[in-house]
Amino acid sequence: MPAMNMVQALNSAMDVLLRNDPNVLIFGEDVGFFGGVFRCTDGLQQRYSSQRVFDAPIAEGGLIAIAIGMGAYGLRPIVECQFADYIYPGFDQIVSEAARLRYRSGGEFTSPITIRSPYGGGIFGGQTHSQSPEGLFSHVCGIKTVIPSNPYDAKGLLISAVEDDDPVLFFEPKRLYNGPFDGHHDRPLKPWTDQAGADVPAGHYKVPLGKAAIAREGSELTILAYGTMVHVALTATQETGIDAEIIDLRTILPVDIETIEESVKKTGRCLIVHEATRTGGFGAELSALVQERCFHHLEAPIERVTGWDTPYPHTFEWQYFPGPKRVGEGMRKVMAG
Repeated sequence: MPAMNMVQALNSAMDVLLRNDPNVLIFGEDVGFFGGVFRCTDGLQQRYSSQRVFDAPIAEGGLIAIAIGMGAYGLRPIVECQFADYIYPGFDQIVSEAARLRYRSGGEFTSPITIRSPYGGGIFGGQTHSQSPEGLFSHVCGIKTVIPSNPYDAKGLLISAVEDDDPVLFFEPKRLYNGPFDGHHDRPLKPWTDQAGADVPAGHYKVPLGKAAIAREGSELTILAYGTMVHVALTATQETGIDAEIIDLRTILPVDIETIEESVKKTGRCLIVHEATRTGGFGAELSALVQERCFHHLEAPIERVTGWDTPYPHTFEWQYFPGPKRVGEGMRKVMAG
């Protein structure tokens, strides 16, 4: 199998989908001629024509509204919002229309649309190019939210998302596009070559939605993470020497509560890590679920390591970003509790 970075894996997924299903099409901001600001759709317009891969105005509400109509008529559109920070103008269409269409029509219509969007920090994008809005959508019934952490999962999850009959939000950790990021910003970039998850089959395969992966087995502590934070947690585990089991959620809605419950009951301790702001973040829901299901197995209070309740700062990027030091401190606190 060829080694791919996440950009190449996502491109390969869309190539397979366009080739196999004439109802799949791609549109969004700069996805056509330019191939996407991060190059994820590079070459697809030339291969499949400007009728199936095309540029659209910077109007997220309009993009998503058009996609909903396309889905109702049997197409499977992939819409790209160039940065997750700009998905908010389309929020009403996602929540009030896409997420509700199957229910409000009694199953007569579905909304098989996939909304791709780069998210998260670590690239000095500042407050308008670094946000992590996944927690907002986890409150909405009728949509699925997917966040991969490696190229293999990115391709398999994207194919599953597009072939799903319900709307899927597909957030891509932009800091992982070209290599795994351990949270140490002052170290050279590591390429995906020879890294776990970089061997990506060229053809069609699926990674199921709603099924977590065990990124590292351990016995002393369970860490729940997704996206970039999976790699930061792996680094913190190595640096602290604590034998942590790291669960890569992959899909936060639906969440694989069975895998989480099994791990926490084994270790007796739980740390939750995400890059989004703390208050109302998805970590709060995870904490509640673990408390409800594993209370009698917990040996210490559940701890969260997250972004701060502030706009994403440009100057203080690495004070905001939950790096290995902060995650390690959280691990030690749970172990001492």
